[in-house]
Amino acid sequence: QVHLVESGGGLVQAGGSLTLSCAASGSIFSINAMGWYRQAPGKQRELVATISRVGNTNYADSVKGRYTISRDNAKNTVYLHMNSLKPEDTAVYCCYAELATSCVEQWDDYWGQGTQVTVSS
Repeated sequence: QVHLVESGGGLVQAGGSLTLSCAASGSIFSINAMGWYRQAPGKQRELVATISRVGNTNYADSVKGRYTISRDNAKNTVYLHMNSLKPEDTAVYCCYAELATSCVEQWDDYWGQGTQVTVSS
């Protein structure tokens, strides 16, 4: 089975920085896109950032210029570097990976359990 485990969440002061990590493990042949979602209670789930296998990135307008997504393909890990954090960034952040489990590259989506990020004002 494939598992994605996030780490790095916590409490940070407004204006501060935080880095999230998400490591994929298990029967993985290859990983295509990876990224991060976030969801706050009572609010719509939002796609925060994505990164392709070759490093092409996309960001939500709400985080553009403040967040940076990166990945280490050798470690099957995606990172989210968050700067200039605002209270409205408070949410559960969940990573995903589009991956194949065999040499037949049929991509399936896998999700982590999420990590809480809380930004105090």
